[in-house]
Amino acid sequence: MTQLSWQKSSFSTDQANCVEIASDGDRVHIRESDDPTTIVTTTRPKLDAWIRGAKAGEFDRFTA
Repeated sequence: MTQLSWQKSSFSTDQANCVEIASDGDRVHIRESDDPTTIVTTTRPKLDAWIRGAKAGEFDRFTA
């Protein structure tokens, strides 16, 4: 894996508990700032589908 430039959400207020994202070509990498060695890798189309589902409220039951 090449050197990645990680970005966290501007909605994250706690430095230790942030979800961070980076891209490497067609791959998208996601990690938690408090566990940076564990990285989930997906593709742009799959992440896009997940974001659309989140915006539509499909996963709201997991945050209640």
